[in-house]
Amino acid sequence: MKKLVEEIAKALVDAPEQVSVNEIESQQSIVVELAVAKQDLGKIIGKKGQNVQAIRTILNAASGKSKKRIILELLE
Repeated sequence: MKKLVEEIAKALVDAPEQVSVNEIESQQSIVVELAVAKQDLGKIIGKKGQNVQAIRTILNAASGKSKKRIILELLE
């Protein structure tokens, strides 16, 4: 999941070298923390949150095999 989020985020932002993804796994869920440059935060969120919602939808679809809930958090 970490690699998937990282590739999507790097494609959206202007400064792909500042994208960092951290994955925290527990028994029932996986928390994916995404940090980007401050000026790129709006590009990740998108208009009315459409981009971040699309990323979350992709993660939920990809989480079927792991049977764990995936939570995407944006860090400033």
